[in-house]
Amino acid sequence: MGVRKYTKEVIKEGKRVRWPKREAFLAALITTIVICVFCALILSLEDLAAGKVIEALKNVFAGLKA
Repeated sequence: MGVRKYTKEVIKEGKRVRWPKREAFLAALITTIVICVFCALILSLEDLAAGKVIEALKNVFAGLKA
């Protein structure tokens, strides 16, 4: 399948899609953004905590070497 034919079929298929109303789209978009921000915060906190634990373990094992 050539690029030109593929592009035409994608456009044709896009016209057949039933797109949501603006209100439903905005509600879904806001929900998605809120969930992404929440997950990013949780992952950042977990990364920070893991970094502190690793640093503490490095200090403990460095003290055992000396």
